[in-house]
Amino acid sequence: MSTEMIDPTLHTAEAETPAPAAVQRKRMSVFGLYYRRFMRNKPAVFGVFIFIALVLFSIIGPLVARYDHIFLDFLNLGTPPSGEHWFGTTPAGNDLFAQVSIGLQRSLMIAVTVSVGTTAISAIVGTAAAYFGGFVERTTLLIIHFLMVIPTFLILALVSNSAGGDWRVISLALIFIGWFFQARVIWTMALSLREREYVHAARYMGVRGMKIVLRHLLPNIGSLLVINFTLGVVAAVITETGLSFIGFGVKIPDVSLGSLIGSGANTITSAPWVFYFPAAALTLLTVSMALVADGLRDALDPTSAAGGRA
Repeated sequence: MSTEMIDPTLHTAEAETPAPAAVQRKRMSVFGLYYRRFMRNKPAVFGVFIFIALVLFSIIGPLVARYDHIFLDFLNLGTPPSGEHWFGTTPAGNDLFAQVSIGLQRSLMIAVTVSVGTTAISAIVGTAAAYFGGFVERTTLLIIHFLMVIPTFLILALVSNSAGGDWRVISLALIFIGWFFQARVIWTMALSLREREYVHAARYMGVRGMKIVLRHLLPNIGSLLVINFTLGVVAAVITETGLSFIGFGVKIPDVSLGSLIGSGANTITSAPWVFYFPAAALTLLTVSMALVADGLRDALDPTSAAGGRA
């Protein structure tokens, strides 16, 4: 009986042969997964483009405007859009294009400042109260519940009126009245996180309390903080607009979308463009941020099926 010689290196070579490129799959990072899920949400992507366009308009608009936003053209009082004044003029003679671009810029500055401030304060206070517990938790919740029953609108009106409509003071006031609502929600979420194994392990290793809060608790609620920041922009814009609309917000010579809408409401029949242009900018801003927040919620939520399968 004949026997065939078998090369012992044959199977080894076959075993070490790499798989075809079609079979190999590149490992995706967490941020790559979030990006793919977000990009599948077409309305959210559309909202991002609208928001970017509004930001560019607020930056470039004042540079390309033919007139300054405080310049008064007495030869064109309340004139409709034209080649001279692209968005028309107000009854006082202000160029509406310059005013809308400056007003959008101011509203964005207020919204982003307030949203960053409220998100940061609420995140730190809420997670710290949940982690430390005991006296710290009881005191924090007592302060939060006390602030929640204060008539915040009256505080905003008084502070803004006494500050002469300074947008920086208005931003600080909005941060003061906005952080405790989010802190209450974050505290509820952080209660379950403080019992996780990695938190106990860090505590047993001698890691300080605030370091555990910043390095272990906050990153695990990052998706909630991102959504809170996005929705906070919308809430800050609406609040500032409401204040300016009734005369307690930004005041002349400074302008915002709210103050422009408030002044345009008085001339909506005689000069409707004075109202419609800032109102359109405000609508686009709030709708775009709402679409982005909805897309971020679906992308960051692992239980959501709206983002499709990775």
